[in-house]
Amino acid sequence: MGTTSRHNSRGERRKIRVPGAGPPGSRKVVIDFPKPLFERTERAAAELAINRSALIRSAVDQYLEALHRKRLDEELAAGYAANAELDRRIAAEFSSVDYETF
Repeated sequence: MGTTSRHNSRGERRKIRVPGAGPPGSRKVVIDFPKPLFERTERAAAELAINRSALIRSAVDQYLEALHRKRLDEELAAGYAANAELDRRIAAEFSSVDYETF
C-alpha cells in the first residue's frame, strides 16, 4: 500500500493510503523512533531528496551488509588462528629452501 497527496476541503495537502501502490512484494513495517532520531531521519531524507521509507530501507540494507562482512571477517580470523600452528610448521620445513640458489 503506497501513499499519494490529496487536498482536503480547506485546500490543505494530506497523504492518503492507496492500496497496491507500494513496490511488488513489499511489506509494511511499523517502527518506533526516539524523537531526535526521527528528526535526523527527516532532515536526511529531505537533504537526499528521497522519501523516509527509501532512506530507512537503504540504511537497513547497508547495516545488514556490514554485519555480513563483519561475520565473514570473524570467520576468516578464526580460520587463520586455527591453522596458525600448521602454517608455522610448514614454513619451518621449507625455510631451508629460502637459502638455496636456483
